[in-house]
Amino acid sequence: MNLVVGATGFLGGAICQGLIAKGKPVRALVRETSDPTSVGNLRNAGVEFAYGDLTDQSSLAAACQGVTTVLSTATTVRSRQAHDSLETTDRDGQVGLVDAARDAGVRHFVYISYSQNLATDSPLTTAKRTVGRHLQASGIHYTILRPSYFMEAWLSPALGFDIQQSKAQIFGAGQNKISWISLGDVARCAVEAVDNPEAHNQGVELGGPEALSPLDVVRLCEQLSGQSFEVQHVPEEALRSQHAAATDSLQKTFSALMLDYAQGDPVDIGLMLALFPGQPTSVREYVGRTLAS
Repeated sequence: MNLVVGATGFLGGAICQGLIAKGKPVRALVRETSDPTSVGNLRNAGVEFAYGDLTDQSSLAAACQGVTTVLSTATTVRSRQAHDSLETTDRDGQVGLVDAARDAGVRHFVYISYSQNLATDSPLTTAKRTVGRHLQASGIHYTILRPSYFMEAWLSPALGFDIQQSKAQIFGAGQNKISWISLGDVARCAVEAVDNPEAHNQGVELGGPEALSPLDVVRLCEQLSGQSFEVQHVPEEALRSQHAAATDSLQKTFSALMLDYAQGDPVDIGLMLALFPGQPTSVREYVGRTLAS
């Protein structure tokens, strides 16, 4: 049995679909308050449910019974509820999940972290690194996946990069290269890690086939769309001020991620390609699909 934690999110849902496509049994840890549409999609796909919460240790123990592999993508960044925080859920809750998996005899734990280059102080970075270290010391075979910036999030209207409207908000000068990666490629690597003993006890940087600066992406969009882009920069100094003044954990985290974006995130994907062969999605492919949709 494979337990997916974070299954109602975009990435967790894609991992569930990938496991099911390979004929693997899937159990999802879901809350009673989880999005009913996402839960319904999982149910229709044949996913088994364990009801619980990362802040409820007894529910984690129950969810891990009979499980061979845990795959965890869970974060409160997108689905924050009243009792959630990056400290209690992303950090302490994930640590508790590792402990529950160890106590239940789980053999393999696939954890979605993020690029080691993302180092600006923030509650989410602290959580990711804390959980990663705890997992490495747990005695469970682990695979820690460390993706760069997701195309679907950071090159989308939600964060000011609107390809269809020819507008782009760029954090910093936009000249430093980033190994943008597609969510689908992260899900594929997570699924393939399940049956790949070579991926055990590995931390793997994940990125796309080519590192491009945000301004490179703008030029690519202009080339493919035939439209000039309106570009707005958020100065790095403004991001530093925002980061220094932030009192909320999510504000601190987003300003840190924007600062790291400004500084660039080119990653070596050699190990990724060795462990999970296949051509990752390029920014050109992503932009083409977005323009066609």
